[in-house]
Amino acid sequence: MRYATVALTWGDRGIHPVDDLLRQAEAVTVTAVRDISPLPGSMYLELLELRGDVARAEALLESSPDVLGYNVAGTDERAVASVRFRSVGLVDDLLAVLYEHEIVLEWPLPILETGSTRGLEVTVVGSTGAIERAVAAVPDGIGVDLRRIGAYDPTANAFARSLTARQRELLAVAIREGYYEVPRRTTQRELAETLDLATGTVSEHLQRIEAALMAVYAETMR
Repeated sequence: MRYATVALTWGDRGIHPVDDLLRQAEAVTVTAVRDISPLPGSMYLELLELRGDVARAEALLESSPDVLGYNVAGTDERAVASVRFRSVGLVDDLLAVLYEHEIVLEWPLPILETGSTRGLEVTVVGSTGAIERAVAAVPDGIGVDLRRIGAYDPTANAFARSLTARQRELLAVAIREGYYEVPRRTTQRELAETLDLATGTVSEHLQRIEAALMAVYAETMR
């Protein structure tokens, strides 16, 4: 059994009514999709993680004709929203890839956003052939960037699987050299020299490693 983690991205275009709606509120951020379930009558029920002005998010959901029902639970700055909406073009096509091929999604799906590019980081589990067929079936208009692939290890934790091979190597060296000890026994510049990398590259990798660790830790606190 294999796994693959891909970034599915699209430009600043409307393909998902809830995503488009909540992007109107700069104070609200959708950080991940916890689940999407098809419902009778060409509808979907989606569970979203929200951060920011949750009251503003509720007001937008209440006012939207595309939202057929919703429920929000959480604090003023962090919440989970269950949203029911009508099926739409590319959402249907994208979910069909999951249902038509013998692959399984790992939840949640982190939201990706850089400037005008939006998307999801998706990890799927299945045979090599099933994964290849699913990736090939991603509809036009959705960019596919393979980030990680390998043998699926059910005993590996989510943090380890979220790191690239280079990030795992850097983390191992950082721990070995005492970067995370108090006081630190090494610096980012020294790590960069050890690994023959630019200091900026080491800094960026360490930030991504720490962000991945915090995301996994946050899941355990729910």
